[in-house]
Amino acid sequence: MRLTLKKQSAADLAGHSLDRMAWRRFRRNPLSVASLVVIGLFVVVAILGYLITPDATPYCNQQYLELATRKPGSRADFLCLDPTGAKPLPPLKRMARGEPLHYTAVPIASWTTVGDTLYAEPLAGAPMAVPLERVAGIEHRTFLLGTDAYGRDVLSMLMIGSRVSLSVGFIAILIALAIGIALGALAAYHGGWVDNLVLWLINVVWSIPTVLLVIAITFALGKGFWQIFVAVGLTMWVDIARVVRGEVLGIKEKEYIEATRALGYGTLRTIFRHILPNCLGAVVVVAASNFASAILLEAGLSFLGIGVQPPMPSWGMMVKDNYGYLLLDSAYLALLPGLAIMLIVLAFMLLAGGLRDALDIRR
Repeated sequence: MRLTLKKQSAADLAGHSLDRMAWRRFRRNPLSVASLVVIGLFVVVAILGYLITPDATPYCNQQYLELATRKPGSRADFLCLDPTGAKPLPPLKRMARGEPLHYTAVPIASWTTVGDTLYAEPLAGAPMAVPLERVAGIEHRTFLLGTDAYGRDVLSMLMIGSRVSLSVGFIAILIALAIGIALGALAAYHGGWVDNLVLWLINVVWSIPTVLLVIAITFALGKGFWQIFVAVGLTMWVDIARVVRGEVLGIKEKEYIEATRALGYGTLRTIFRHILPNCLGAVVVVAASNFASAILLEAGLSFLGIGVQPPMPSWGMMVKDNYGYLLLDSAYLALLPGLAIMLIVLAFMLLAGGLRDALDIRR
């Protein structure tokens, strides 16, 4: 018993030492650390959501045609009329869904007060004379990244668009991991006709272009926010299944796996407790790379109009709505969401490369 405990302790110490060395290798790569910081910033923005967006209404859909295509840094004054007196939503609900305005906001060029009446000149329409009892105040807004063709705040749409892209990537990868790990591990462990069947299925899915397969699944499931999760997840499990199958083929011949069979352990216990933990390094690298591919697929589908539907903001849909401005003086409307897509995809690709180098024990 004493000898067993000492061996187990030595193995635990070796495992912890390997983890520390992998973390040191990861930290020494500046590109990997920078990518992790960028991803962390996007995740924080996506989680906080409407709590930090300039436009906190649902889907950031305040439209003011009078303020269409304003340049970054533009300012505007709003006359706030007819407050409803509704109570503010709790922070968690406001963070998740946004909060509608409890008053009517009218963009104005100037205003003055005479007695109990406020006289305002709207940016569009005839001058207004409003009793002060109807006025909730004058609001000053700054559009840091300008407005789009409908007068919506571009910065707010970009921030909520990060929530769409990251959530699609996260849930799609979870679906792909569940399918890919299960099929790859069972195929490699059992071999025979099970392995042949899974390989045939992998080759069939692999032979179909990913974008066409996603479009076909989207048409079958319908357009929408949740349908895009399933469509992307059902097309990204192939890489994971191939990697897991290759890893399990090498691990299942080890002596400790033979010992589990001799002890009478079940198949699922052997796979999930003794084989798959040794495949996590390769799976994490593939999952990080596929996360970037999922974001690109979602952006592409939204650009084609079969992904996330209006009024929910999406980076791909923002590029689609504004790509006509690339030849005009408002090209930033299409370049900004494209830059956001490029940054997050590049960050995940660099993260995958850094994890691959850090977890490679031969280095």
